[in-house]
Amino acid sequence: MRVALWLLDSPRFGQAPSVKRFAGQLLKQPARQGVVLAQSRLGQLLCRDCGNTRDRRIGLELLRQAARSGDRRAQLELGRLYSQPRSNEALQARHWLELAAAQGSAEAKQLLSGL
Repeated sequence: MRVALWLLDSPRFGQAPSVKRFAGQLLKQPARQGVVLAQSRLGQLLCRDCGNTRDRRIGLELLRQAARSGDRRAQLELGRLYSQPRSNEALQARHWLELAAAQGSAEAKQLLSGL
């Protein structure tokens, strides 16, 4: 899992599609086992970088699991996703952004002021 996180956070490697695919493969097993950080990062990866509906749905579910466990990144990401015009679920967006803001996320506070 550490290798996957390092690859995704690396400015040099993190944007390459093949690296994202490889990191995603490394994160699958820990995410299935309930590792919150793996759920959060894999969920973000699937929601941001996968074009198909199935992967996006799986990504959202992983983000929800991580967010319910208190992961601020997942809460912020869900707030962002739900506030986008294509989903337009303001109540869901507000809920997750308020949780992230309560944990000190400045970006969540800023997004809340725009809702």
